[in-house]
Amino acid sequence: MKRLIFLINITVLAVASSFAQTKVIKVNALKTNDYGVRYTLPKTQLKVDIEYSETIQQAGTYAKYASRYLGVKDEKVIFEDQTLYTLDKVTVTTTGVPNKEQSYLISFKTKTTSPFVYLTEDGMICSINAEYIPENQPVKNEFQAETATEITIQPQSIYTEEYLRAGSISKMAEVAAKNIFTIRENRQDILTGEIENMPKDGDALKIVLGNLEAQEKLWTELFTGTAQIVKRTKQITGEPVTEVNHEVLFRFSKYAGVVDTDDLSGNPVYWNLTDLKTVDIPESDAKKKAKEPQSIVYNIPGKANLELYFGNQTLLSETIDITQFGTTELLTPSLFEDKKTQVKIYFYPYLGAVKEIVQ
Repeated sequence: MKRLIFLINITVLAVASSFAQTKVIKVNALKTNDYGVRYTLPKTQLKVDIEYSETIQQAGTYAKYASRYLGVKDEKVIFEDQTLYTLDKVTVTTTGVPNKEQSYLISFKTKTTSPFVYLTEDGMICSINAEYIPENQPVKNEFQAETATEITIQPQSIYTEEYLRAGSISKMAEVAAKNIFTIRENRQDILTGEIENMPKDGDALKIVLGNLEAQEKLWTELFTGTAQIVKRTKQITGEPVTEVNHEVLFRFSKYAGVVDTDDLSGNPVYWNLTDLKTVDIPESDAKKKAKEPQSIVYNIPGKANLELYFGNQTLLSETIDITQFGTTELLTPSLFEDKKTQVKIYFYPYLGAVKEIVQ
């Protein structure tokens, strides 16, 4: 499948979610490493999470009799076995991955006071001369609804002698419908107190009504059929390089779910990625680095407008930050030459951008 992408804001949840699983390491600039620490700037990676439902439908044995005996309309009856898929939601998160073409060396002066750098495990810069603690992902307080225990009954246990002795499909359907109405009448009698042996307490009443409901459900499904819904997810990842105009991100089929971009059995999900050109790009990075080879290089991310749509439905429309649409700048090494004050620099590790300079 073609790997395509999205983005999210510089200080948003996508960055926070990446930090939740981040481990960092402290590297001291010592004589043994020539007072130098190598780091890598990141490029933005986008993760597209596709949530969809798989509905497994099984036809009712007496589907064609549902209207005659139960008055159920055809649109509420499953007449054939099939599996259908529906697209529920598409979300996008971002992270940073090492850009092998943007690897640099921080060289400290030999008299700099105990310099050190924090890096991610894969070498992306977190801080200089400052203790770095990764931000934690906020804990989601998801409400767990209290659910009642569902009573399970084996289908064969509800079959009556009259039903089993029926000599034809039509007769079996008629007896099944009769049993449904009998169950409904019994339930109504219990609720109105018109039976002699009423349940002794509330718990007993719940059990009796639960059994009647389960029996009615099984008999009714012989006419209407059953539908089992399974929630599924699929993820697409990639790193954008240029703008995108009306390209297929993936295809979605009613009968197969998420399919490849070249599989015409699915309808296309399109996306646009437009560089908002918020960052001026003057002279090339190569020229800047040549002028000040000992400088600290960092990213200034650009911004882009992201749109994702499926048919007439807009799934996503956001302004996002993306390092590939930005540029790099330099911090002068003279920042670290003051023996009295140790300058601390904090970065956004997954953007490679400067967060704060403390002097």
